[in-house]
Order: sequence, then C-alpha cells, then structure tokens
Amino acid sequence: MKKIKVWMMFFIIFIFTVFIIPVACSKNQLHTGEWGYRGEMGPENWGELKEEFVVCETGQQQSPINIETSATPKAKIEFSYDYTPLNVINKGHTIEIEYEPGSTIKIDNKQYELLQFHFHSPSEHQLDGKTYPMEVHLVHKSSDGKFAVIGILIEEGTENRFIASLWPHVPKEIIENPVRGVAINASALPPENKVYYNYTGSLTTPPCSEGVNWIVFETPIEVSSKQIEYFRSFYNGNARPIQPLNERQVI
Repeated sequence: MKKIKVWMMFFIIFIFTVFIIPVACSKNQLHTGEWGYRGEMGPENWGELKEEFVVCETGQQQSPINIETSATPKAKIEFSYDYTPLNVINKGHTIEIEYEPGSTIKIDNKQYELLQFHFHSPSEHQLDGKTYPMEVHLVHKSSDGKFAVIGILIEEGTENRFIASLWPHVPKEIIENPVRGVAINASALPPENKVYYNYTGSLTTPPCSEGVNWIVFETPIEVSSKQIEYFRSFYNGNARPIQPLNERQVI
C-alpha cells in the first residue's frame, strides 16, 4: 500500500512538472510584469526599468500628445481590410485582437499591414486638451519595418455593434482565446469621417520606439456606457500620460 502511495505521489509530481507548470509559464509570457501603469512600474519610471526602455525617458518624439485642432487635418488614406478569425488576447495590460496577414492601409503611397488592435482607457491622445473615455489603436507595419498606428478616440453614446461582437470573448485570465467559427473585419471600427491628424511619434508602451507614423482621427466613435465599464472591469487607467510635442508639427 505504501508503495502505491509513493508511486501516486511521484506520478502527480510528474504531471505537475511536465504539463501544468509549462502551461502557466506560457500564459505569463503574454505580460511578464516588466512594466505597468502604476507605482514603481509606472510610465514615469519606464526608462529606468530596463536598458531597452531608455527611449521612454530620453526620446524627443514620444507619444501620446495633445493635438490642437487648429492644425490642418488630412484625408488621404486607403483602407483594404479583410475578415480575420477572431483571436482575443488578454495581455495583462490591455485587450488585444490579433489580425491575420492580408489587411492593409496605404498612406502617401506607402503600404502598411494590420497586425493587431487594442484598447486604452482613458484615451491616450487628447484633442484641445480633452480626454475621451477610451481609445483604440490599430497597429500596422510596413515591409521595411516601419510602424503606422491609427488612433480612434471613443466617446460614450450608443452601443457599438462591432465592440459587442468582441467583449463576450475576452478571457478573464491573461491568456489567448481563439474563437472558433467567428470572423471579424476591423473596417467597422473607423468613423465615417476619416479626416485625421498626422504626426511622427512613438509606441505608447515600452520600449517606446520612435519613428511611428501616427494617424489620429478627428471624429470619435461611440460605444455605450456599459461597454466602457466592461473594458474598465479589466483595465482602468492603462494610458500613458501626454508627452511633450517638442519641435514636432501636427499636420
């Protein structure tokens, strides 16, 4: 009997070591806790947390910024978004939807491929000093490795049908949730009025890499108060503070 108990104990330890620990580690890799939005891990300290994050502190073209609407907006942008299988990821600092290759935008004859989109609350960018309840970022990358990010401000209003198709599939834990049999198209996100402000900035999360082509739409989209509160039940305050404009121009 004792031999059986010992054998069972070793068997349980084997299962835990081989299967459970690797799965837990793979989940944690989605957000390693190297940075955050509060306290010692917050935005004001990002540049000191790791050598790779130093640009967060020393960079001169950082994002987000406050946009003065007296700047001249632009309207030349071409969307070519296709459907993609719904894959929702709780990253540990935001909710992100991954996108399969094949969906693009074209700005000034340069093409960028959509990689993913994710959410912040409150908004990271401001218009004339106004902060919005949320903001969604659509992250694109060109063949030469340059980023273009579309920022869409979100205000409280009527329920957003596209957002309604995402929220029920957000995982409670820091994991990835590929949803079988469901496809989405991010072309439902941008407002009808696609006039936007354009400036050169950075990623708004570490490593805060600069040289990002930012497109911030002038017109916000609407979501309901319940949809805002649902996102905030996961992440409320995942926004980097406004950064100095320095010598940059907003077009």
